[in-house]
Parts: sequence; structure tokens; C-alpha cells
Amino acid sequence: MSPVVIGLALFAALLHASWNAFLRSGADRLWTVTVMSISGTLVGLPLAFVTPLPDPAAWIYILLSSVLQVCYTLLLVTAYRHGQLSQVYPVMRGTVPLLVTLGGFVLTGQPVAPLQLLGVALVAAGIMSLAIGHDRTSLRSLLLAFATGAVIATYVTVDAVGVRTSANSVAYTVWVLIGYGLLLPAVFVSTRGRIAIDLRVADTWKALAGGLVAMVAYGVVMAAFALGPAGPITALRETSVIFAVLIGWGFLGESLSLRRILACLVVVAGAICLGG
Repeated sequence: MSPVVIGLALFAALLHASWNAFLRSGADRLWTVTVMSISGTLVGLPLAFVTPLPDPAAWIYILLSSVLQVCYTLLLVTAYRHGQLSQVYPVMRGTVPLLVTLGGFVLTGQPVAPLQLLGVALVAAGIMSLAIGHDRTSLRSLLLAFATGAVIATYVTVDAVGVRTSANSVAYTVWVLIGYGLLLPAVFVSTRGRIAIDLRVADTWKALAGGLVAMVAYGVVMAAFALGPAGPITALRETSVIFAVLIGWGFLGESLSLRRILACLVVVAGAICLGG
């Protein structure tokens, strides 16, 4: 992979860890993530008028990705309701790289070099080890985390194919954001009856800002997918767990044990293999 692709993947990892930490600290996570999705739609709609339409063959991928991301969001909110960030996030993200690499190989025949395969394995092993050893880890939270990871792997594989089919990564990203930003509020309203958004409340502006961060993170990954292979890019993005651990330690007062440090070093070693 080129330095540009590696840089894009790592930047997306930092942004992804940041908005997840923000979501986990919210009181009403479903409301927060729904307002975040609206933020992306408000930005995406004007861009839809100034960017070329995606290739007609890409629309099925756009619709499928939008639906899958709504499913991912609902699972994520539920998983955070039953488990801690340090329990759910590593398991959820750790299941993704190997599944995406397998999906890319099976669906598109995308080759994986031995060194890259080693990198994927190291990144996945390091991230998964961050979830081991929590006394209060419940079977329910772990199953939800695995399910969330499987949905992520599915929509990432869809996006990796869709963004190349669209012939324009910006247009593809814009329309997925619009689709997601329309579907998730519809799900919220169908379950709660209405969504209250008060612009005089600080939490509203925080959620809108979080949505912009999540939108940029997604757009950066789509740009990376247009330039490089899905499996290694996804594995590099999973270094977001390192950023999440550091954010938790530096800003949320969470502990940083030797085991966590060693697990992070394993992830870094995997990232070096992926960049080789």
C-alpha cells in the first residue's frame, strides 16, 4: 500500500475512535447517533447537486450499504447498553479485518500477499486480546459485539465493491450518507414516535459535531478503498482501538495496563506488516 492509503486509513481510525468515545459517553445513545446521522445528511444533500451521479450499477450497493449501516448502528447502541466500551469495542472491531479479507477474496478474487495476511492476523489478534480478561464481560455483550462486527465486515465489503463500481468515491459516499441519514431517523420515529431536536441545548450541537466527525471518517475510508485493497485498509483502520484506549486513558480516566500496552504493540506490528 502507498503512504497515502496508509495515512488515510490511520486518520480514519483516529476519527472513528473519537466519535465512538463520544457516543459511549452519551446518555441517550440512540438519539445521539440519530442526530449524528442527520448532520451527515445536511452536509451530503448540497454535495449531491455538485457531484456527478454514481454509475447506475452502484445504486444497489448504496442502498445495501445504507441499510446495513442502520443495522450496525442499532446493534452498536444495544451492545453499549449491555457492555463497557473496553469490552465491546475491541471485540466488535477485532472481528472485522479477517472477515473483510475473506469477503474480498471470495467475492472479488482480490489477492492477499502473505505479509499482508500476517498483518491482518496480528492486528486482529492484538485487538481481540484487548477484550480478554474483563471479569464483567457478559455473554450477551460479547455476542452483540460479534454480531456488530459481522455487520461492519459486510457493509465494508459492500462499500469496497460499490465505491469502485461508482467510478466516483465522493458521489458514492454522499449518497450513502444521505440514505443512512434518512433511514435511521425513520427507524427512530417508528420506535419512539418523534425526535426532539432543540438547537438551544448543548447536547444537540455536540451530536451534530460528532456526526461531522463520523462523516469525515467514513469519507476518508471510501477514498482509501478507491486507492487500495479492502482487507489491509480495514485492518489498519482497526488500529482505532489503540486510539480508543489512549483517549480513554487520557480523557476518560480509564486504566492503561501492561497487557493493554502489549496488545497495542501487537497491533502496531501488524500495521507495519500491512504497510510492507
